[in-house]
Amino acid sequence: MANSLASMLEAKEGGKGGTCSELATTLKNALDYDHLTNCMRCGFCLPACPTFRETGIEAESPRGRIALMKAVADGLMDPDYAFETQMNHCLGCRACEPACPADVKYGQLLEQARDSVELHTKSHRWWVKLARRTAFDGMFPHQGRMRLLGGALRVYQQSGLRKLVRGSGLMRLFPKHMEQMERILPDASYRGVAEQIGSLHRAKGERVGTVGLFRGCIMDVLFTDTNKHTVELLNAAGFDVVIPETQNCCGALHAHSGEQAGAKALAKHNIQAFRAAGVDWIASNAGGCGALLVEYGHLLHDEPEWAESAAWFAKRSLDVSKLLVEHGRLQSAAAAAVAASQAQGTAAGCGGSCGGGISFASADKVRITYQDSCHLRNVMRSPEAPRKLMRSVANAEFVELYESDRCCGSAGIYNLTQPEMASQILDHKMDHVKRTEAHYLLTSNPGCLLQMKLGIEKHGMSGKMEAVHLVDFLHERLCKTER
Repeated sequence: MANSLASMLEAKEGGKGGTCSELATTLKNALDYDHLTNCMRCGFCLPACPTFRETGIEAESPRGRIALMKAVADGLMDPDYAFETQMNHCLGCRACEPACPADVKYGQLLEQARDSVELHTKSHRWWVKLARRTAFDGMFPHQGRMRLLGGALRVYQQSGLRKLVRGSGLMRLFPKHMEQMERILPDASYRGVAEQIGSLHRAKGERVGTVGLFRGCIMDVLFTDTNKHTVELLNAAGFDVVIPETQNCCGALHAHSGEQAGAKALAKHNIQAFRAAGVDWIASNAGGCGALLVEYGHLLHDEPEWAESAAWFAKRSLDVSKLLVEHGRLQSAAAAAVAASQAQGTAAGCGGSCGGGISFASADKVRITYQDSCHLRNVMRSPEAPRKLMRSVANAEFVELYESDRCCGSAGIYNLTQPEMASQILDHKMDHVKRTEAHYLLTSNPGCLLQMKLGIEKHGMSGKMEAVHLVDFLHERLCKTER
């Protein structure tokens, strides 16, 4: 990789006046030139960018990557392997977007660049191509196959095979980061949320509206209980919940990995499924999924026949925390404290009567902190709703995590494809986490949750701190309303 942006901008195989490669032509046609020129090179994005903070290299910043894209679009350079590597080295956390005074849509430019690169790349080895094809075409678009995968993983976890594999040292044959990830994987399920509890769940008390739960693919295999808890929280807050059975993967991993065609196909399928269900809102409990759901309009911007339906879907998509805070029947921490005092000695939740709305109380005094989901914060722009919910929990002290808005290094599958950089970022994150002395480290995205579990394991904090999804933490402390 080049050590300076200037060297990367030197003319490559033909430079000015040379013959452009097929990739260069594809990039010129794909990149939104208005957003390329909107970048004022002011540098506000630099301190917000995790890879620039780690390396100090201009090409590792959003400004630098945009300069590379524009150089290709202007015919100043022919993209080579260094260009491809730099595009893939970005986490896609989009922390640069809130920092940008010109409102440059960097995330959209990055997806356009990666999609173009994937059409022409020659860097993938055969096993990488096979793995991508298996994941993006053979697994994620098919809920049934994902559940079969969950079933196979569950057999591995529950049959004693996992214990045998670990004891034999077989995992040491895999890269260190994969060995570590295997150790913190939660128990998988071969039956998703709809298969376990059904597809329609009525509100408790006064009805506010109807919510369609976006259950996801990874969420429904590895975090099925979180999906079930999401339904119960929404019911308690006054929402009818439907779970459209024909929904599929959101397409986020496709979109971030240069598989735009697959992402569009999945988006169209989801739009049809939720529109047929006639919901008022669409709830996501995974920041990575939600960030693409709210951008279905952009994803399908070049297909006018989908414009109205995509806009309908996008404006109704909310993170569950924002849905609870802005539309649900939510009571204050004071109300929860009263309910908790009525139910002293209860192990889970307050167990008392909370009157006319949803509230939360911890049976024991706990300290909690929160790691933002990058996409929930930077794309869905919902940093305050999770914090309002956490502060509403009686008997829980919320401690703000220093630089909680910085990426944890998960970034979809980034911690698998770029383990060295992901590990550096995680190590710095855990230094800040330790200082909170929290009992619970909460987050709102499955990838972040696994990364936080990995950080706790890696830094010897197991037994002192537990990483938990915000929904699961709240569900356990939900004050039960007497009817």
